[in-house]
Amino acid sequence: MSTVVTPAYCTPAREADGWPVDVPRPPSDLPYSDGEPLESNWHRDAMNFLIELIRVLFHGRTDYFVGGDMFIYFSSQQARNRDFRGPDVYLVKDVDGTHDRLSWIAWEENGRLPDFIVELTSQSTAAVDRGVKKDIYERVFHTKEYFIYDPGTQLLEGWRLGPRLHYEPLTPDEHGRLWSQELGVWLGTWRGPFNDHLERVWLRFFKEDGTLVPLFAERERLAMHKEKHRAESEKQRAESEKHRADTLQAELERLKALLAEKGAPAVKPAE
Repeated sequence: MSTVVTPAYCTPAREADGWPVDVPRPPSDLPYSDGEPLESNWHRDAMNFLIELIRVLFHGRTDYFVGGDMFIYFSSQQARNRDFRGPDVYLVKDVDGTHDRLSWIAWEENGRLPDFIVELTSQSTAAVDRGVKKDIYERVFHTKEYFIYDPGTQLLEGWRLGPRLHYEPLTPDEHGRLWSQELGVWLGTWRGPFNDHLERVWLRFFKEDGTLVPLFAERERLAMHKEKHRAESEKQRAESEKHRADTLQAELERLKALLAEKGAPAVKPAE
């Protein structure tokens, strides 16, 4: 009777750096930009606006990376095909954020891909943002939240990845804002100045109570305003105390003078 021998499990052969031998390597000369400018100055400033707000939310932490208008490489085939994808704003959580990147290369980041993406759309990009990109972010990236904002119509749309890994649309509140579970803030529109612009409408973050998430410069101005108010309040308190002391002293002098007129002995201060 012959004996059946079960072959031992064999691990796939790998190169010295861990790359599987039978998997084609992606190009090593990955470009960082396609040279195409953003749609407008508003788009560039709005992108920088949102990136700074995310840094405000994560201030003091090093376990995240936020980028904008940067290519994301998610597979070697995509890299070889030069199928570039560069979200306007994206956030990757639970990664080493202590060093900068020129692009996001998933296979160099333990397979991590964005948890949060915003596209600032336009007439020329709307179809791609709502079509091909949305499909990639949903089916390939499994990005938990995806938002699209159209500055022309001021329409804000958002989706969150459901339990079946399909995007489910987010419902706006009475102000038209959408809740981001990944950031713990509302996304909504706000009119005001930014980066030397006159007042315009921007996409901003709002806290749970509806107040704005401030930029770093706004936080400094608020802190300076509070300090000025505290100093003024302290000055007013000191002036009030001095006025009260002066009033009491004047009343004491008046009583002394009155007693002196009547020939009564002077009142000695209590020991």
